[in-house]
Amino acid sequence: MRALVQTVSRASVTVGDEVVGEIKDGLLVLVGVTHDDTPATAAELARKTWELRILDGDRSASDENAPVLAVSQFTLYGDARKGRRPTWNAAAPAEIAEPLITAYVDALRARGATVATGRFRAHMLVESVNVGPRTVLLEL
Repeated sequence: MRALVQTVSRASVTVGDEVVGEIKDGLLVLVGVTHDDTPATAAELARKTWELRILDGDRSASDENAPVLAVSQFTLYGDARKGRRPTWNAAAPAEIAEPLITAYVDALRARGATVATGRFRAHMLVESVNVGPRTVLLEL
């Protein structure tokens, strides 16, 4: 699994005309799943996300009780090393990825996180204001 973690002053996900998730002063996390990921991988990635010391003062989301907006993002496994068109071969298919995204969100919530989400398989408009800017790629 991969997670692109950004500190944000605000972030939201809109599907159609409906805001399906939004946060203020927290983490926007784009999450990708590959073929060999497991629920244990999702739980470990959630732990790393929640404890990542990326906020002001070398603090973590768990230290600050900062909210998380988690958005599925299969394109994190895009490969554009050859040619101009990325391949998505490393991205897990939806039937594997969706339960693992849910497991990631559930693991964050089990740690006490307030988590908003996007909508799996939807065309989403993701808006954010990055603070810092601070962006870290976590990979397991």
